[in-house]
Amino acid sequence: MAGPLVRLRRVSRFFGERPVLRAIDLDIAPRGVTLVVGPNGAGKSTLLRIVAGLMPPSEGEALSELSPGEIGYVGHKTLIYPKLTARANLAFWQSLAGLPRDPAAVDAALARVGLSRFADEEAGVFSRGMSQRLSLARVFLTSPRLLLLDEPASGLDPSSADMLRRAIRETADAGAAVVWVSHFVAVDLPASDRVVCLRQKRIAYDGPAEGFDPAELAGEAVC
Repeated sequence: MAGPLVRLRRVSRFFGERPVLRAIDLDIAPRGVTLVVGPNGAGKSTLLRIVAGLMPPSEGEALSELSPGEIGYVGHKTLIYPKLTARANLAFWQSLAGLPRDPAAVDAALARVGLSRFADEEAGVFSRGMSQRLSLARVFLTSPRLLLLDEPASGLDPSSADMLRRAIRETADAGAAVVWVSHFVAVDLPASDRVVCLRQKRIAYDGPAEGFDPAELAGEAVC
């Protein structure tokens, strides 16, 4: 079995004197989907940024086997260019990632997120859901070994959200590690292998998805 791609050891993060995460131990291995859940303020997005290498821990160690180019990250900003077409956006990101020009790979990424019909439309006219799909295509294009998603279903209609879950599962089955933050816990559990539940800045649950009861979050704001 392959070892972890990322290891967090006793990681804490403070903003000023305010603690956001405390004493986090976490391993992220290939071929698995980890769902990160928890109430508002539990530190979910901060955890994702530390795993991505975008934010250093205040205490502890964040150890990674990956180069920045092997990590795909989709946050709350889509990072697409509104004056470029969907196809041109992906071609730009392809070159920025140092990949050879490959129109077929661009078309395949657009097809994967259901945007083939809109390939030559400017991204600025896209709905929030379509923009999010294009952002996902941008990440899928680079075939990352670690895919990090912060509430990727935000703004997606039900069919698009189903497409997203299938793509997440396919990405992990192909060998990547996927870590995603979700507030649609009950519907996203079947697409996941593991759940990490953050509560009061710490890990309250880290185990199999089938062993996690979403009712544990009942009455708590998880978005």
